[in-house]
Amino acid sequence: MPRIRTIVLPALAAVGLLVGLWAVLTAGHPESSSKPVDQPAQAAFASSIAGAGLLEPAGEPVAVAAAVPGIVEQVFVKQGDRVARGAPLFAIDARQLRAALAVADAQLTSTVRELERLRSLPRPEDIPVAEAALAAAEARASEATNLLELLRGVSDPTALARGEVVRREAAARQAQAQVAEARATLARLRAGAMPQDLAVAEAAVLRAEAAVRVAQVDVERLTVAAPMDGTVLDVNVRPGEFAAAGGTGDASIVLGDVDTMHVRVDIDENDAWRFRPGAAARATLRGNSAISTDLSFVRVEPYVVPKRSLTGSSMERVDTRVLQVIYSYPAARLPAYAGQQVDVFVEATPRFPEAGAAKKGEAPDDGMPLPGGAR
Repeated sequence: MPRIRTIVLPALAAVGLLVGLWAVLTAGHPESSSKPVDQPAQAAFASSIAGAGLLEPAGEPVAVAAAVPGIVEQVFVKQGDRVARGAPLFAIDARQLRAALAVADAQLTSTVRELERLRSLPRPEDIPVAEAALAAAEARASEATNLLELLRGVSDPTALARGEVVRREAAARQAQAQVAEARATLARLRAGAMPQDLAVAEAAVLRAEAAVRVAQVDVERLTVAAPMDGTVLDVNVRPGEFAAAGGTGDASIVLGDVDTMHVRVDIDENDAWRFRPGAAARATLRGNSAISTDLSFVRVEPYVVPKRSLTGSSMERVDTRVLQVIYSYPAARLPAYAGQQVDVFVEATPRFPEAGAAKKGEAPDDGMPLPGGAR
């Protein structure tokens, strides 16, 4: 028995080892490696700064919002439409302001009619009435005067009641006053409206016209118009929705001039000293590095800001600050859209002058990792 153990067990162990080796060798598969969908973008210059570029319309996108909050009544455009300056984009419900405009129009009509009435004075039919009133007053005055003269001509004072003469004198003076009043009334009618009354009426008309203009502007402001010629890039408002005033939240409509595109390039603050205004640059389309175009320098925004457009590279930090440089190119050169990211290489001075020339077969080492972590 001991001999069997010393012979059989090692033999079984050896057989098991051989079977395991055979299983490992026969079950192995050749190692597979996945190829990238597209080759990384290559530097376009011997020494360059690499950065992420954000495509935007020339002049930057214009976020159009309502000046007055309210319920959207109608939307006149859709994404991709080209609009001219002043073209309506969408309208807010204006029923209340239209009613206020109607009230202002009625008030204006009333003040204009009052001014016309004052300017048309005297009315032709009023003059004969005033002349007749004057003739009646003169007749009464003549009668009162004649009666007073008859009383004064009586030779026997005792034949008259006490105070009769006094009463007749008062009646005569009253009749003369009525004559003077009738004459003044006739003169006032013939003179027409006073200049002061006309001035007050004209001022009332001006005030009413101003009120109408204010109401018209209020109504017009409810129809939001395009502030520029451009293309509708985005529409975030629908009929029946409430549109807030101002720039809170998403813009109701975004406009832009996409005939000429701008590229906003973020240059890391550590490489800002290497950049020179007017430096040549080239943009490469992500997803197809064979598509690229030269860029034209537009301007530098000299205020360094926190980086907001991230590429996803592990080297990026949210506290990175960047210098933003604007380049441009004709839109037809790249099959890209506003808001899309591209890889941009900007010609720059070498980080290390002695290493300015790249070795044969190697990418130029400018100290700046390419987007996606490549160098």
